[in-house]
Amino acid sequence: MKVKYPKVKQDIKQRVYVDFNYNCKRYRLYNGKKINSEIHPNSYPVDKRLEMGHLLAAEIYKFMCSGISLELLQKSRLIKPVMTDKDYLKAALDLKLKGNYSEKYKDKLKYVYNVVISQSQADKISVLSIKNVLDKYTSGVTYNTMRRHLNALFNEAVSLGMTSNPMLEIKSKKTKAKLHKPFDNLAEVLDEVKHYNCNLYLCCLLTYGCLLRPHREVRELTWGDFSEDLSFINLSGHRNKSGKNRIVPVPSFIKDLLDAKAKHLNIFTGRITPPNKDYFKTLWGRYKRTSKVLKQDQTLYSFRHSGAIDIFKRTGSITKLQKAMGHSNITVSLTYLRGLEIAELKEADMPSL
Repeated sequence: MKVKYPKVKQDIKQRVYVDFNYNCKRYRLYNGKKINSEIHPNSYPVDKRLEMGHLLAAEIYKFMCSGISLELLQKSRLIKPVMTDKDYLKAALDLKLKGNYSEKYKDKLKYVYNVVISQSQADKISVLSIKNVLDKYTSGVTYNTMRRHLNALFNEAVSLGMTSNPMLEIKSKKTKAKLHKPFDNLAEVLDEVKHYNCNLYLCCLLTYGCLLRPHREVRELTWGDFSEDLSFINLSGHRNKSGKNRIVPVPSFIKDLLDAKAKHLNIFTGRITPPNKDYFKTLWGRYKRTSKVLKQDQTLYSFRHSGAIDIFKRTGSITKLQKAMGHSNITVSLTYLRGLEIAELKEADMPSL
């Protein structure tokens, strides 16, 4: 379709505007805000406004020739009428960083973005350049993690108008599933952890007994997250991985250890701020080096796996397990039961409410 060049006009107040038709609709723009342009003709002296109006008209003409919709432009301030693959990827990253995601996820997106941009010499990002980046990772798990985050960025870039997606030609690697091995010596491990560090001990109990994730959900707990009688923990959606509100019962063996303080204080530091994000990772690593009872592949997350298996053994209900774990997908809950060695277990076979 032939695109007509916009007209520059002036109203009775000597304000300059650009008049044009686009997608069967008439527009009258006094500035470039709608097309992500910084040109504002009417911010200039009267004798300069027409000159700036013609510059704005040229920008609008480029926009109309690009075929991008105004709605798409307004999705991100970084989108321009003429963009390279790198520009689209930057706009995609910008949108993701504004989303309601964890800081860890955002940091990973920034990392993969920087790696790809630094390895791509041309404005167009090729399949080969991405393969060169991913092939540096010999671990299948790391390779797939990088690929997954890159895929999220490129999918967002395509939704913004990028015409090609190099990730479509890059397949994930097959890897052997590695589970956090559940405990068959739970009491023994807990007793050893208790004598090693009281904060780590409470973290392990909350991970096992309340099925909370240790590195964020447990670490960031405040006394205000507990009910008045300490019988329940209430976590809002932005505080947990599933993004949904969770209400978790607190078993008596944990409740008896709690001594509530002011609601705004973290339960581990006694201050407003929680421990740093690597606090329990570091503590567990140090404990692991001194432990005499810990077995291979038993990790801090093994307490959560052990708790999941215990719930299923006692209730026989996969739906109750799913709710307790805070999983949005029942299939994820099933992976926690592989420690039971029931290979034929399928979602369709499970009890339902």
